[in-house]
Amino acid sequence: MVIVAQDVLKLDESLVRQPAVAGTFYPSNPTELAATVQFYLSQAKEKIGTACLIPPKAIIVPHAGYVYSGLTAAAAYNSLRMQSDKITRVIMMGPCHRVGIAGLALPSTQAFSTPLGSVPVDTDATAKIIRLDQVKIFNETHKNDHALEVHLPFLQTILTSFSIVPLIVGQAAPSDVAEVLDLLWGGEETLILISSDLSHYQSYKDAQKVDDFTRQAIEQLDAQALGDQQACGRHSIKGLMEVARKRGLRVSTADVRNSGDTAGAKDKVVGYGSWLFSYASEKVKSNAPQIVNKEKHFGDTNQKILDQYGEALLVVAAKAIQNSLRKQAPLRINLASFPRELQDHGACFVTLNKDGKLRGCIGSIQAWRPLVTDVAENSCKAAFQDTRFAKLSAQELIENDISIHISVLGPQTPISFSSEADLISQVRPGMDGLVLIEGKHRGVFLPIVWNSLPDAPTFLRQLKRKAGLSEDYWSDGLQVFRYVTRGISSGALPSGVNLWQINRQVE
Repeated sequence: MVIVAQDVLKLDESLVRQPAVAGTFYPSNPTELAATVQFYLSQAKEKIGTACLIPPKAIIVPHAGYVYSGLTAAAAYNSLRMQSDKITRVIMMGPCHRVGIAGLALPSTQAFSTPLGSVPVDTDATAKIIRLDQVKIFNETHKNDHALEVHLPFLQTILTSFSIVPLIVGQAAPSDVAEVLDLLWGGEETLILISSDLSHYQSYKDAQKVDDFTRQAIEQLDAQALGDQQACGRHSIKGLMEVARKRGLRVSTADVRNSGDTAGAKDKVVGYGSWLFSYASEKVKSNAPQIVNKEKHFGDTNQKILDQYGEALLVVAAKAIQNSLRKQAPLRINLASFPRELQDHGACFVTLNKDGKLRGCIGSIQAWRPLVTDVAENSCKAAFQDTRFAKLSAQELIENDISIHISVLGPQTPISFSSEADLISQVRPGMDGLVLIEGKHRGVFLPIVWNSLPDAPTFLRQLKRKAGLSEDYWSDGLQVFRYVTRGISSGALPSGVNLWQINRQVE
């Protein structure tokens, strides 16, 4: 029997596990807790972004107090938004901190409570795995442990309605953990959540080295490289690695940092990391007509926006650069003075050219702020922060040698492929922008790059180089996403208009 959310209210209090760390690891006041969770989700979206554009099947997330690891955890939880109404069961595994055990422990309780409400336990699932020798009922290890509890408010915020299978994992072989995961794997309705922190109480620099080694081990699904001192949830992680290898999952790092980066001193720190385990959807190829329709809708909508407001965006870009040169300060955007279409979130790349040659190019892959703000920020970054070039000078503007091109990006869709040749056959020259991700390596090419790299094999080789990989690099973990753009250039302005002398109030 699966207990639904409304039935939790009818349970005897003895059947509900009460929160143990509310008021210490996270706020005990429901309003404050809800605001805190939203704060970290928003901060993670702004500062970290999304590591994987395919909904994850499994995540690894840290379990410290929110002030220490909330940002890193939120980076993983944001990736669940696209599946928020589909995930109805979460298999939770975390290490024991209070009472040690051998094997895996379930509680006898039928729900877990937090200040945001109670979450039911999937008793059908627990009945299935309790038959295994390595699984037992042991309430004492659950009673005061925080490893699973701290994740519930995030899940309650992100997901629509769900139940949990809460497991504390003690001394257990990876194969024992893998057996449980295989039994409960399910489909898109089931999320696997592994709770773990990383290195403990090392110096800041030593922790960075150890945690980076751990990152590589997880990305490569190398259980042998994961030592006893690298992650407190290592037994669960190794079990997930075993299943992930067998099922062909790919790993993306969402975030890695330590308490010295957040709210702690740097002499003795604790490391935190979050990872996403996913596999390319087999529906991608069969959904080609839907993808084309989405691209057409994006193209039509954004072309209208650029036709109507493109000149205003070019003026904002120029004004932002001029403001940085003259005042050494970012341009203040009064959003209310712009039309709604430019206030909506959008992602853009800004390209600067001088005498027809690239002079700077920087942009955003994800839409996370108003389009007009994204244009202003990326214009300045292209002018002053593209490390391939010297900072733009005032003299170059006086000479009117600089042209601006703004590319507005559409949503990314994953490409499912079995080999490099298969990938090349699916890429659309002249149309596709590509995002390539391999662990911490990331490369982005705009569709405009096809002008200089006209064939798909060369395009892909150069994209790998841009990501910091060799041209002949190949891995089953490689992820590639396509997108289309619509753009406008300063050359499209009426003849005789000098963009750098336009005086328009945008502050």
